[in-house]
Amino acid sequence: MPAGLDDSPTPFRRAVGVLRILLAALVLAAIVTQITDQLLNDAFDPAAYFGFFTIQSSLMNVVVLFVGGVLALRLAAEPELLARVRMSTLAYAVITGVVYNLLLRNQPADGTFEGLTWPNEVLHVWAPALILLDWLLAPGRPALAWKRIWFALIYPLVWLAYALLRGTFTDWWTYPFLNPDEPGGWPSVFLYVLVIAVVIAGISAIAIGLSRLGRRTSPDLEPGLA
Repeated sequence: MPAGLDDSPTPFRRAVGVLRILLAALVLAAIVTQITDQLLNDAFDPAAYFGFFTIQSSLMNVVVLFVGGVLALRLAAEPELLARVRMSTLAYAVITGVVYNLLLRNQPADGTFEGLTWPNEVLHVWAPALILLDWLLAPGRPALAWKRIWFALIYPLVWLAYALLRGTFTDWWTYPFLNPDEPGGWPSVFLYVLVIAVVIAGISAIAIGLSRLGRRTSPDLEPGLA
């Protein structure tokens, strides 16, 4: 175990732990509310609902926030693996908020069930903002190596491949900008994919840079790759 991991957390770090657990509960409540609302209105399609990047990444954040909260209550410093996963889910939360608010917020409903407003706001506005604030202010985070940028890209690229294959074979597209039948066709789709990948890598790089300010890299990182 790296030195310092068994030290007692500061009162501020404990407060951060409690807030993480509360945010995890809020995000989970938003998802449960959406599912319940859709079930009550005969509009719930599990394959479609759980196919959205927002829902999958939000469920990841529920787990990461809860685990991070519990460890913040017990440990003075955060394990490198948790920091790496938190950096990744931070990037997913921010890209979710950016894409929704820039591209999807004003999209017409096209006759689909719209549902309650507040869960959408939690998942696309408040959770991303608070997760970003957590990364900026919470103590005990180790410095991450620059190579960890690639770790954050694994899940989004797998999800994009899944979404494009599913849309190609079923003609159901999770998001309008992934639909090649929209104006611009496949070139437009691939441009969006490229931009999203670059933005996720950029957010991850900024998060890593912030983690390294005034700190040494984690002792388990390979020489020359930090």
